[in-house]
Amino acid sequence: MTTAAFIPAAIGVLLTAEPRAKAAAARALAADWRAGRLAAPTLAAPTTAAPTTATATDTGAAALPLRPARPERPVLLPPSRMPKRGRGGSVASRVRLLHALAHIEFNAIDLAVDMAARFGAEIDADETVCRRFVDDWVGIADDEARHFGLVADRLEALGAAYGDLPAHDGLWEAAMATAYDMTGRLAVVPMVLEARGLDVTPDMIRRLDEFGDTASADALRVIYRDEVGHVAAGLRWLTHVATARGTTARALFHDRVRRLFPGRVKPPFNADARARAGMVPEDYEPLAEMRDQTAHPTPLA
Repeated sequence: MTTAAFIPAAIGVLLTAEPRAKAAAARALAADWRAGRLAAPTLAAPTTAAPTTATATDTGAAALPLRPARPERPVLLPPSRMPKRGRGGSVASRVRLLHALAHIEFNAIDLAVDMAARFGAEIDADETVCRRFVDDWVGIADDEARHFGLVADRLEALGAAYGDLPAHDGLWEAAMATAYDMTGRLAVVPMVLEARGLDVTPDMIRRLDEFGDTASADALRVIYRDEVGHVAAGLRWLTHVATARGTTARALFHDRVRRLFPGRVKPPFNADARARAGMVPEDYEPLAEMRDQTAHPTPLA
């Protein structure tokens, strides 16, 4: 079987702007990877000097764009100017809630694809281990694309669409802050932002059920179930790197979050869901004491 290079395929996803098309491209990337049609990323190009532009023919991780393509809408605002989501009691309030979640899932597609492509050859000298890393993050990208479709479908059922409301760029700012630090990316994205989603999603599900929107609640139940595995993948690979470096995942996690996350790990915590992902209170509770430098960390649901 002829195999294509993984990096150009990943760049193709990252440079797709239209939301439904990006989700479809991510799912196609996952299908091609699982079918063996893509070769594993290599360290043929350095990962420390990425250009600001990329094409889908570039072959090294250094070619990955610092910013993926984005549609003209939604308009991106600073987090402090974002309207409140509301409780979900009215259709307009549910649209605001679901639109915010769709934006999170849209960004999460790129975050997972970028993780696989940017760090897939760096995670370990053993190609078998590298392939397992890519397996995880390509699978997560597939999940996020599916999640985006679930939420976008619910928006359309309510007479709205992704892009109708403003959004903010906080999630990709976290990616840019960790673009050249694999351990920082593992710590901040799955173990802070996605773990925060585990904390807040059950209450959103409960409220949607109470207001009679069981279809939206069911979509969030799927997302909530899958996100436990995403947090677990972040911890698993941070532990792998920590062990290789002669330290602990907890020490590495605390160090990277304190240096690279511009906020604090915000309670209350869903200890049960975090435990299913392998996290214990000693992992995250000490970080709740950090001074909050921003309005609110954005959960990656």
